[in-house]
Amino acid sequence: MERTGSIERITGETQIKLQFGIDGEGKSDLNTNVPFMTHMLDLFTKHGHFDLTLDAKGDVDVDDHHTTEDIGICLGIALKDALGDKRGIKRYGNAFVPMDETLAQVVVDLSNRPHLEFRAEFPSEKVGTFDTELVHEFLWKLALEARMNLHVIVHYGHNTHHMIEAVFKALGRALDDATQIDERVKGVPSTKGML
Repeated sequence: MERTGSIERITGETQIKLQFGIDGEGKSDLNTNVPFMTHMLDLFTKHGHFDLTLDAKGDVDVDDHHTTEDIGICLGIALKDALGDKRGIKRYGNAFVPMDETLAQVVVDLSNRPHLEFRAEFPSEKVGTFDTELVHEFLWKLALEARMNLHVIVHYGHNTHHMIEAVFKALGRALDDATQIDERVKGVPSTKGML
């Protein structure tokens, strides 16, 4: 069974069309007017072995907030759809990723209980033209719409680009781990009988 999800979302602030495949080859076709997010999503896709097609346009003349937030919303919805009833998945994922002087960790639980725990302090308010506070915004909307428990910890680092890049690589790897099918799992991995 192919595990994919797609969404087209049009608001007064953004126009987004997104297709996401869990069991992919790490291929991305990304067209956004937020270059830093394009770079981060390319890393996420590659390291998660996902496939992601994204066409996103937004009111970046205001700032990158709406576009970044709405990409998180759309990716979360597509991920949730792609997971279906979650039968046979591992459910939990954990990844540490070093990036030069930085060490980031991402832990996920595809629990149907959305929560973001974000333990990262970036030294710079911007990377290029991108506001680094938008990393939290993106991850919170992703966790909310995917209905997952998401913990992000940057243990140390001093280069903001490296810190954010390590987070997105770790996010891809942790989600890859959590979405894997485990033949030992019969039904869904919960004593409740559902996720």
